Amino acid sequence: MNAPQMRVASLLRYPVKSMLGETVTSLFVDEGGADGDRRLALIDAETGHVASAKQARLWRGLLQCTARADDGRVSILLPDGTPVGADDPGVEDALSRLTGRTVRLVRQRPDGATLERPDPERLLELGLDADDADVGGRILQIAQATPGDSFTDEAPLHAITTATVEHIGVEALRYRPNVVIATPDGYPPYAENDWVGKAVTAGAARMRVLTATSRCVVPTLEHGPLPRAPQALRIPAAENRWDTGGHGPQPCAGAYLEVLAGGVVRVGDPVTIGA
Repeated sequence: MNAPQMRVASLLRYPVKSMLGETVTSLFVDEGGADGDRRLALIDAETGHVASAKQARLWRGLLQCTARADDGRVSILLPDGTPVGADDPGVEDALSRLTGRTVRLVRQRPDGATLERPDPERLLELGLDADDADVGGRILQIAQATPGDSFTDEAPLHAITTATVEHIGVEALRYRPNVVIATPDGYPPYAENDWVGKAVTAGAARMRVLTATSRCVVPTLEHGPLPRAPQALRIPAAENRWDTGGHGPQPCAGAYLEVLAGGVVRVGDPVTIGA
């Protein structure tokens, strides 16, 4: 009998950075990432940083908005149920009122774009509204491994296994992956660590795993109707710490990937890990 095959369980994209996104049945991926994924972002007019729920004190409310893409047009559903198009003249005013900050909604990633990344474990300890000086952290230059203009944190794609999320006991969407990979019974959690440097084939796309994904506070936050989930960070912090970027051992779950050969990935496609 053949061993059970890993398969694509679900595909997700997030048209506006740090907003809720959408589940799709197929996704075209290339060296710039997933089609329609993180192609827009808010820029804070005061600091110049990209708005990211990693800085939960300022931006966690973005996770109450949902962004969807249809034929290149992005629509945003505000927390009160009001729809607004990303191209509508009043969209920036609406988002500025929502966040309490003056923001611009942009489609092209500025050169050297940065965001604020407070220490996630200190945030859980001290509270989401703790003073920045007490929390610590760093300014992160985003998308350094992603060609083009998208607003990924680091690499073009992010994947996570069902073995990992089921072990942690939270919804996969909290980790904002593009690809959720269904694994056979008994498959170990955090196996994504062992994939670093290996090729991954899914559907017509061929990828390579760059690094395990270090986790910020975002998976612990409210996501639309989903409540806070501190275990989404605390369990990886206790069980799976890796130094992924020279900043010391960080809680990790999932993996970042680059795309070697673009193509369409579909839900149900087999996933293979090669040399």
